Amino acid sequence: MTPPTGAAQATRLREVWLLVATFLVAVAGLIYELIAATLSSYLLGDSIRQFSLVIGIFLSAMGLGAYLSRFVAQAMGGFVWAQILLGILGGFLAPVVFLAYAWVDNVSLPLFGLLISIGVLSGMEIPLIARVLKQIGAPEFRFENVLSVDYVGALAASVAFPLLIVPQLGLMSASLAFGALNLAVAGLSLWIFRAEISRAQVVVWALAFVLTLGGLAHSERLVDASQAALYEDDIVLSEATPYQQITVTRYRDRTRLFLDHSIQFDTLDEHRYHESLVHPAMALAPRRASVLILGGGDGMAAREVLRWADVEQVTLVDLDPRVTELFRDHADLSALNDHALRDPRVRIKNRDAWQWVEDSDAVFDVILIDLPDPKTLALSKLYSRSFYGLLGERLSPRGVMVTQAGSPTYARDAFWSVARTLEAARNPIAPGQGLYVRPYHTYLPSFGDWGFLMATQQDFAPRELELPPAVANNLRYLNAPMWHAAQVFGEDSGPIQVEINTLQTHPLVGYYLDGWAQWFE
Repeated sequence: MTPPTGAAQATRLREVWLLVATFLVAVAGLIYELIAATLSSYLLGDSIRQFSLVIGIFLSAMGLGAYLSRFVAQAMGGFVWAQILLGILGGFLAPVVFLAYAWVDNVSLPLFGLLISIGVLSGMEIPLIARVLKQIGAPEFRFENVLSVDYVGALAASVAFPLLIVPQLGLMSASLAFGALNLAVAGLSLWIFRAEISRAQVVVWALAFVLTLGGLAHSERLVDASQAALYEDDIVLSEATPYQQITVTRYRDRTRLFLDHSIQFDTLDEHRYHESLVHPAMALAPRRASVLILGGGDGMAAREVLRWADVEQVTLVDLDPRVTELFRDHADLSALNDHALRDPRVRIKNRDAWQWVEDSDAVFDVILIDLPDPKTLALSKLYSRSFYGLLGERLSPRGVMVTQAGSPTYARDAFWSVARTLEAARNPIAPGQGLYVRPYHTYLPSFGDWGFLMATQQDFAPRELELPPAVANNLRYLNAPMWHAAQVFGEDSGPIQVEINTLQTHPLVGYYLDGWAQWFE
């Protein structure tokens, strides 16, 4: 057999490198798309709408890039320039968007401007690589091989993003790291195709690579700078999990929890919320031996439940294990819930609420639903008639269920949609009959007017709010007069005719987003 010539070896090296580069740039391109979609969801809300919009814009921009690639005279030179620009624009995607949100409170222009630019450059990559492969006379070149490698790279990125990249790097470092990857591809291409490369490309590449590596080395400072502008108080904890961004801030004795940059509680007034959520249901339930809490990973609701001496077991279901871990094991955070999550009566289940309820056959005397607001379809399903029907089967015949339901003032349609949905949910002890619902609300300085909905399988019997002395003496807000006042609604926040929330229609998301937008946009 005749050994391959030097020219054949060089061609083979270039062919192999271009296929490897195809894989790497496919990974980087999809990571940028996922980072943009996640940023859009974090900062603009409504994850389904934002992910859909980002994907559509990115793919359209890629199509434009593929078309524009025909006007690039020198394929390899164009590919290298595309990698350099992607390293800069993609690498600094997250830093620019976060800092824009923190300093000017407007991310749409930089986010979608960068997204379109990255999409155009990403769309140029495969056509340019295919042209280079043809130009070097790669043996047995087939365009579908390039596409196959590209799709495999996309698969690798989609799997790695939630499982490895976000938990280990966070969005800021991930953006810069994959910018460095694009620049590394550019650098190796510059060396392998050095005879066809201009000095200007080498100089710009070197400057971009140093800039990106410098940004990566100081990514924590970039995170600190953006968060310092976002939050009023000192940041004592900030972590990205596969599910959300967790941020805890503190000023003197005041602690606040933010999930995906949205406030969850403020220790100045969280007692108003949690006492209102927990104690009316606990007081009106004839039995309290077994209690289910959906959400509430901070342990505040569990703290209030455990004030009742006859509670035997509390099952807390929260999706993110890191939240329950922090509020169980972190000394300062655990103190906020009186170490409730360490109580032997509390069992923590880190699972999706719907799946857990569907798989469980347990029955509870009290069910407390402390889930995030229904601003996305994924959350809206947990406020649907189907989900409430499942919960009804987990409720004892004389049990009491209560859910937080947002603001009847800021999102009036959303609040009463949840009420109507509960009323339409399947009643296990009365086929054809819905659940009985009692709405109430209270004022929270951190959130404004906030509403709750209590539901039972049997009609509410006239009964005063009776709190045992051991409970009442430890409360800071709720008492019988406050409970009576909580059930009175003004003309501008009272019942209205709205649609129930089903898995097919999801009107609740629109009600919620439109309501808050009317007040705050």
